[in-house]
Amino acid sequence: MNTSLNTRALALADVLAADPEGFGVAVSILSNGARLIDCGANAPGGFDAGRIFAEICMGGLGTVSFTEMSVDGLSLPAVLARTDHPETACLASQYAGWAVQREKYFAMGSGPARGLVRAEPLFDELQHKEQADCAVLCLETRQMPDADIAAYIAQRAGVPADRLTLLAAPTASMAGGIQIAARIVETALHKLHALKFHMADVLHGAGIAPLPPIAKSDPRAIGRTNDAILYGGRAHLTVRGDDAQIEALAARVPSSTSANYGEPFYDVLKAAGFDFYKIDPMLFSPAEIALTNVTSGRTFRAGALNGEVLRQSFQ
Repeated sequence: MNTSLNTRALALADVLAADPEGFGVAVSILSNGARLIDCGANAPGGFDAGRIFAEICMGGLGTVSFTEMSVDGLSLPAVLARTDHPETACLASQYAGWAVQREKYFAMGSGPARGLVRAEPLFDELQHKEQADCAVLCLETRQMPDADIAAYIAQRAGVPADRLTLLAAPTASMAGGIQIAARIVETALHKLHALKFHMADVLHGAGIAPLPPIAKSDPRAIGRTNDAILYGGRAHLTVRGDDAQIEALAARVPSSTSANYGEPFYDVLKAAGFDFYKIDPMLFSPAEIALTNVTSGRTFRAGALNGEVLRQSFQ
């Protein structure tokens, strides 16, 4: 990769910052020079802020757009995500794998700065090795980070604070819902990784998921955004390998293979005492998967959308 993911993401963040009123975002410079872009906590945000936020999460190596989809007669606006660099865009950047925790502050971090921080063992397995003189991190939170949090993130990323851009949006916001629905390919890829499929053999990825209605609270929004993928998400990956292996793999990917499948995610989370670690990790998967093997030209499909649960969750 000739251009770093952080450099690509910075160019997209600059687009937001150049027209805050048009995108419905609020831009501020913290006392140490770090830039903060609020995409939905105290700022209204919106469709385009969410779209660019999601593309920043992917390190500028993915495209996000809007469409519509119907699930068992339920018509919904939908988010379409695609990338020709699935391992790098989705796992090295988009995956929300860094828990930014400092004293009383907590947020889940995604985006290309993760590749500079390398706090996760995952990076020892990935081909991409990020190098950059700037850092861009996306935060799923309602609590805006201050200069101390920014300084901590910059130090972990190995860049000066004035070369750090932070973007933030709570789950219960338009931008927050969009950026999570846009994780449809990432969720499929992460499941394949958990099932020990070689990530270099995933060549292209595209996926669609309904845009969940904005919930009244962030915990409720966590339920709806997860349901968008678990019960309404459809991913299509182009892979290479042995047909028998890929056919068997496809059958293991959908969320319906989990014992926790079948209820709105908020109810599952509540029953688990709001402890994600008590939930079967195999649940976090698209409802439907299609794997096209370029070696044979065959496509293997598994899973199904579930309008009944989506209705319970969204309405």
